[in-house]
Amino acid sequence: MARQSLGSDHHCGNLSGGNFSCLTGYCGTGKVECDWYSPTSTTLVEFQLDGSQGMDFYVLSLVNGFNLPILVVPEGDSRDNCTSVRCVADLNERCPSELRVTTAGGERVACKSACQAFGENRYCCTGEYAGHDKCRPNQYTQVFEKACPEASSSLHDRAASLVSCAGADYTITFCPSSNAR
Repeated sequence: MARQSLGSDHHCGNLSGGNFSCLTGYCGTGKVECDWYSPTSTTLVEFQLDGSQGMDFYVLSLVNGFNLPILVVPEGDSRDNCTSVRCVADLNERCPSELRVTTAGGERVACKSACQAFGENRYCCTGEYAGHDKCRPNQYTQVFEKACPEASSSLHDRAASLVSCAGADYTITFCPSSNAR
């Protein structure tokens, strides 16, 4: 398989039959476009624009893992709860060895979620651990929470990480400097 780098964190190529594949940020469909989300070790910002009562809602999510730092800055709404969120830490370097995604040459390109790595109910918040009252932080989500406290690292903290704005414009910066506002 021929690989090409689309940036330091994305190692992609075409599989046999022309199917697209990446080590991280890949939809899992063989296509470049995603229908919904990427199941593979990806830093996500999830938006619901013009939702209830015209409000926008967004959350910076590490629930599916981490592949690159990100900064979201809303502009045009002065409410206290319409705030910037960031995850500027390099979690690829801090990632526990059992969650690391690496190239064949050993370069760290992403950090899996514990759910993705182990597939166990306690890490995926499924089965007997389904629901916010039963889904608890664990040693892996705590690594993400410590490095990026503004991000949601599991279903238990998702509501607390939700930002709401009205009529804002959003600037999203991939790989911002560590002192980004």
